[in-house]
Amino acid sequence: MTQFTRRSLLGMIGTAAGSSAMYYAMTAMGHAAPSDYTGPIKLDGDPQGTKVLILGAGLAGLTAALELRAAGYEVEVLEYREKAGGRCWTLHSGDEYTELGGDRQTVDFAEGNYINPGPWRIPHNHYALMDYCKRLKVPLEPFVQTNYNAFVHRSDAFDGKPQRMGKILTDYRGHVSELLAKAVDQGKLDEEVSAEDRELLIESLRSFGVLNGDNAYVKSLETSTYRGYEKQPGGGVGAAPIPSDLYDPQQVIQSQLWQYLAVHETYEHWAPMFQPVGGMEEIAVAFAREVGDVITYNAKVVSLQQDDNGVTVTWEDIGGGGGTNTSTADYCVCTIPFSILGQIDHNLSAGLSSTISSMFYNGSTKVGLEFKRRFWEQDDQIYGGISYTDEAITQISYPSTGYQSDGPAVLLGAYTWRGANSYKFNAMTPAERIEWALRMGEKIHPQYREEFKAGVAVSWHKVPWVLGCSGIWEDREAQGYDEAVKIDNRVVCAGEHLSYIPAWQEGAILSSLDAISRLHDKVING
Repeated sequence: MTQFTRRSLLGMIGTAAGSSAMYYAMTAMGHAAPSDYTGPIKLDGDPQGTKVLILGAGLAGLTAALELRAAGYEVEVLEYREKAGGRCWTLHSGDEYTELGGDRQTVDFAEGNYINPGPWRIPHNHYALMDYCKRLKVPLEPFVQTNYNAFVHRSDAFDGKPQRMGKILTDYRGHVSELLAKAVDQGKLDEEVSAEDRELLIESLRSFGVLNGDNAYVKSLETSTYRGYEKQPGGGVGAAPIPSDLYDPQQVIQSQLWQYLAVHETYEHWAPMFQPVGGMEEIAVAFAREVGDVITYNAKVVSLQQDDNGVTVTWEDIGGGGGTNTSTADYCVCTIPFSILGQIDHNLSAGLSSTISSMFYNGSTKVGLEFKRRFWEQDDQIYGGISYTDEAITQISYPSTGYQSDGPAVLLGAYTWRGANSYKFNAMTPAERIEWALRMGEKIHPQYREEFKAGVAVSWHKVPWVLGCSGIWEDREAQGYDEAVKIDNRVVCAGEHLSYIPAWQEGAILSSLDAISRLHDKVING
């Protein structure tokens, strides 16, 4: 009989166990790897007073500023906003935000409550970001990504009623395992599975899918230990549990709720995940404590020019002082998103300019909703995690802190990612986005209207300092990725858009470390 091949084995692992299991199998076989960060950067050699001008105080710019100054460079940072962080941003009670077009929002959350409009979680295998959090003493706490007691929902499935993720997951896994076990038992996979592995595979499917001795997935106390009971086990008289009914396999398949099951299984979402205590912006705050003295805030860059002797940047003071200013340096690390850089006067090379102008930026919308009480915990027993839906809001993420506390709490009531839903939200006013989030969210949680207190909505295509959530590479070779990461005479670009981990803070940091390493080598070695 045919032995397992790597390809067939990975395929079977991915089908039966999900993408996370396949990823880790690929890692073991040498086909995949997490972040390539191996430890703090070492910039050896004396730069002898070389000055570097850094454009942008997001995480890429802050990383460059911290490491270059530590290596002996003179550093100056120009930042468009009134504070550091860029997309590493938290909206707290009392904060104000004005989007492109003039709509202004004041965050009316209770004191201490917040929402992260940009990055909101940290994978444990984003080693660079985790290391900087440790070095900068940013306290972290668990972020609950996966909660099987949360809901999965489609308007055309189960009469539009949300279902517990754990029940759908268990039944889908059980029904699929039964089908696969039958196929193996009937010899239909003899070309893929050797004789000596057939029984081992069936045994694994019985365990994985909770099958009985006949390789069938049936209603039983055993299956209920995975999907939940009709009557929970208790104590004393009448304490025996009652098993729950299984969903019909055809209904499970046709519901398409299985689409949401593998979301948590990509390696970037593999537990544990983390979040900074008090909001993602605490990372930027920690960086700013170290390098804030070299940052000029409210500085809008309007021109970037270079020649063989250095760089000259013209910028406007938009913080109230007014006026046009000029900064010069020997070199420049430009972390301005290409969506903005393309609108700035510059004399960068034709190759880099072409890449800048060809990059589109992802549209994303987040809506933070504050409610009078934690009804998701008190009524639905959901503590952290994410519910998924086919409504335009796509998901609801519950706070991973303050469990069982009284008073108002904030959840993420909408998170769109590219596509039509983002365009729809982008065309709305903030108030309309909040109304949509309420209207769609109440299909999952009927308590929404009665418990709603306040909301804030951020559409990233209307965020003035980015005009998008993250850079999009449809074809890195055709779009000129290699040109974009090169040192362009006196300028080197960095940011999440110049990494293979786009939209993640890890990508911004790794891109910055790579850029300044190559720049330092040029300064020291010529």
